[in-house]
Amino acid sequence: MTDKWFDDKMNTRRLRTYTRNQIDPPPFQNFQKFLRQYSVTTWLIIINIISFIIILLLSATLNPEEIYQYLAIQPTLFFSGYFWTLITSMFVHANFTHLFVNMVSLFFIGNFIEKLIGRKRYFWLYMVSGIVAGLFFVFLAFYLGSTNPDSFAYRTFGSPEIFAVGASGAIFALGGLLAILTPKLKVYVFFIFPMQMWLAMLVLLLVLWAASIGAGLPFGNTAHLGGLLIGVFYAFYLKKKYKRKTIMIQKYFS
Repeated sequence: MTDKWFDDKMNTRRLRTYTRNQIDPPPFQNFQKFLRQYSVTTWLIIINIISFIIILLLSATLNPEEIYQYLAIQPTLFFSGYFWTLITSMFVHANFTHLFVNMVSLFFIGNFIEKLIGRKRYFWLYMVSGIVAGLFFVFLAFYLGSTNPDSFAYRTFGSPEIFAVGASGAIFALGGLLAILTPKLKVYVFFIFPMQMWLAMLVLLLVLWAASIGAGLPFGNTAHLGGLLIGVFYAFYLKKKYKRKTIMIQKYFS
């Protein structure tokens, strides 16, 4: 038996395997192709919309508070073992306006970042930042918050008894990433006021927090802060690892 015969045999097997996979690809490969037909951003928006519709339908027959107990994140319940709500709460929204604002923001910012850093990095940034944002909320609300709506602690850090939902924490992470990678990129705060990206994220965070402290509006600012910090941290990591590419990106969008 010669080496040439062995090489020819192996090449023939590889060719047969390749041909078979092309004609009848494995189920997992078909599933991957199906997922890649749409961007990660599109899939995230679809999941959020479907989740909203399902919860809306369930609310017609079930008590909404019972639904939120198992899907939304609440500090007291979280420390009682409801750890999965760190993820489920990212795909639940309080009302249509909440969903609409978040999904429009995700559509524009998300699609841009996905093209900038790639599908895999973008997906994991979104998921990790959403989880960290939830952790910021539960820890700060549980240890520094208050159940008294009139107290400064309640208006600043929230309450351990309040449910929190939404994709805002992950979206703030995307904004934090752009604030470092493309600080001079022009965006419209509240879809009205034009600002550079770095200033827009700072103003948005401060305005929402001021509204919570002044009017007691539950915007989940601690979650926004947690998400923003993850985005900023990851942006600095990318700048250090891909110095030349990130400089080019910053110059192009300045």
